[in-house]
Amino acid sequence: MCGNNMSAPLPAIVPAARKATAAVIFLHGLGDTGHGWAEAMAGIRTPHVKYICPHAPVMPVTLNMNMAMPSWFDIIGLSPDAEEDETGIKKAAENIKALIDQEVKNGIPSHRILLGGFSQGGALSLYTALTTHQKLAGVVALSCWLPLRNTLSKSVLGSNKELPVLQCHGEADPLVPLIFGCLTVEKLKTMLNPNSVTFTTYPRVTHSACPEEMMDIKQFIEKQLPPID
Repeated sequence: MCGNNMSAPLPAIVPAARKATAAVIFLHGLGDTGHGWAEAMAGIRTPHVKYICPHAPVMPVTLNMNMAMPSWFDIIGLSPDAEEDETGIKKAAENIKALIDQEVKNGIPSHRILLGGFSQGGALSLYTALTTHQKLAGVVALSCWLPLRNTLSKSVLGSNKELPVLQCHGEADPLVPLIFGCLTVEKLKTMLNPNSVTFTTYPRVTHSACPEEMMDIKQFIEKQLPPID
């Protein structure tokens, strides 16, 4: 389950091909579900890794004229200085931390769990990783931004100061423009060890992922979650 939110269906899961000794939790973007990303992860799977793609609850989204759609939190505007749904972002992060805890109970330690997401899901994965006490294996942040960036203090990081981050962005993204990715990576480098943050951009790619990017993600996952047997 997505934390304690009973309205969201069970996550889409790509099971490990053998005994799971690591997990990737990947969060989809606004208006989407976990199924498409589960298919994408199945295409780059590593045999000992379990992939969990939860579905966001359905809620009205201010940006889209209050239409109800799958959304991790409300989005009010898309400019860098737009008002943010602080309560919703924090609640969503707690739900993802609960999902991580569930995997720990299932026998996968948090330092063998990698968090990732696309667009709104990438934003939530970054915020969750920067505010959790759970030591994580890394973060994959695709075509996204850092929520509540002005309220995040360096002291919240705890055990994730050396957190490896792979941040990817399409250079032709019209929805979350490249400048969001650039501002995010600048901020991350002040909060984390700058050497652990990798920012890769892809020419002519819009608000989507491309095959080259999926291979970069696969290599990052394999590096951060090597087999232990």
